[in-house]
Amino acid sequence: MLSDPQSGGLSGLVEKIAAGGLADQISSWVGKGENLPISAEQLQAVLGSSFVQGLAEKFGINTTDVAGSLTSLLPQIIDKLTPDGEAPGDGNLLEAGLAGLTSLLGNKSA
Repeated sequence: MLSDPQSGGLSGLVEKIAAGGLADQISSWVGKGENLPISAEQLQAVLGSSFVQGLAEKFGINTTDVAGSLTSLLPQIIDKLTPDGEAPGDGNLLEAGLAGLTSLLGNKSA
């Protein structure tokens, strides 16, 4: 989703979430302050139930678990991918994504 050119990548995801009525949440994730929470219901409404269902099927878990995991991971991932308060250029997305995920994994094991 973050690297899919058809969905607009990170910028497209940010715009989709903001357009779905969650502009305050997405602004907090992209900005440098604390990340505002999002509920599983809000996430499914913005991303679509079919998207969440597709992830659940891909990973062999139920949709409730997928939505719950995304509500905690998505704000962190977007926050890590936007360290300067804006989405990186397309050429830097992979590097930023790997650095962000490495940071998240490092924080989880500490």
